[in-house]
Amino acid sequence: MVQELIDLRNCILEGRNEDAILIVDELEGMSKQATLRNIGSFLLILLIHLIKNQVEQRLTNSWAASIANSVRGIKKLNLKDNKTSYYINADEWELFIEDELEAAIREASREVLEGRLSRVQLAKRVDREQMVAIANQLLSLTYTYARGEFEDAIDEYLSQLPGGEDWNVES
Repeated sequence: MVQELIDLRNCILEGRNEDAILIVDELEGMSKQATLRNIGSFLLILLIHLIKNQVEQRLTNSWAASIANSVRGIKKLNLKDNKTSYYINADEWELFIEDELEAAIREASREVLEGRLSRVQLAKRVDREQMVAIANQLLSLTYTYARGEFEDAIDEYLSQLPGGEDWNVES
């Protein structure tokens, strides 16, 4: 990226506007790819903990915190600087989820049921359709709720997951 900035500066100084625009487009593409990679990292963590929840039918505080943190991180990254559009629109998540699901199964196999299942064994236990639906529902919260209501909406959704019945109950 440093080289692109040097080239951009030189193009501007030399009056080569078309070349400068091409470099700006390239930088914009690089920035978008970096953002999508970061979103993918949060999505992977989200899916790992949803898999653990689905297979073990319980929800620990740690898993709930990771799920909430992942959804929160995706919300922040996905909103473009103009604050009116997104890198990934609400109806585009299914492909992203499916792309990360295999990696999530591999990573989760090390943790689910204390690592007793191989990736293949775990893959047979994961209800992929349900996993995509749950992830989609959680991600839809990022488009629906404003900052003040967002945390409550996540907590409410977590309380509906297996083992989450008692998770969000006030003492």
